[in-house]
Amino acid sequence: MRGMLLIVLIGGLLLAGCAPSDQLQRLERDLAEMKRRLAETEQGLVGVRKEVGGGAAQQEDFLALSKRQADLQADFEMFRGEFVSTGGQLDEIRAEQVRLREDLATLQQELAFKARSIEEKLAKLEQQPTATAPAQQKTAPEALYQKGLDAVRQGENFARARQLLDQFVQENPKHELVVNARYWIGEAWYGEGKFENAILQFQDVIQEYGDHSKVAAALLKQALAFQQLGDKTNSKVLLQRLVEKFPSSAQAKEAKKRLQDL
Repeated sequence: MRGMLLIVLIGGLLLAGCAPSDQLQRLERDLAEMKRRLAETEQGLVGVRKEVGGGAAQQEDFLALSKRQADLQADFEMFRGEFVSTGGQLDEIRAEQVRLREDLATLQQELAFKARSIEEKLAKLEQQPTATAPAQQKTAPEALYQKGLDAVRQGENFARARQLLDQFVQENPKHELVVNARYWIGEAWYGEGKFENAILQFQDVIQEYGDHSKVAAALLKQALAFQQLGDKTNSKVLLQRLVEKFPSSAQAKEAKKRLQDL
């Protein structure tokens, strides 16, 4: 159920991204038209200024054109403000799309793991119908991980989230969800605004897990953390590394867009 909801949210967000894009194109056309009309008015003013000494009629034309120029200038500034505002909305939508893709990838991994876990438990129950205690004990690590992950996503108690995820890592160092847990610890630091700690946590993931899918997410989030600290140089280097190492990932697409902005 949660997986279907997340997919619906992502689809909605992608559709929402089309509207601001169309609006941006419309505003670009309107701005171009406003610039053309403004240029024509300014040319008219130049001609009238040359004839202004010729009489009252020319002076009236001059005043009329001056008023038209002022009105056009005001309209131009209004359209330009809308253009800038729409561009900011697109950046927010792109960032939200990346976050939702990351959540979807994580959810798919967790669902696959849980499916395998259920199959193993069913096989053991068929062999030993009365031995339920060991099966219950094997669900404890996943439950602990899920509590930590939920705490990060809810964004209410990042310190508690880190505690739960760190406990999961310490108690289950060989578990296949350890890399996910360590990544989400970095997300908890980032969500709390402690970007230096987030950078160090993401670096651990990058160094220790090679080509794991979470490394692409860690590179992107580490670059964003540097950008939050005002360090555009390191942010740019990390975005370029992400594009080179994971060219087909959703994170690489977002990195290319952010590189253009930088």
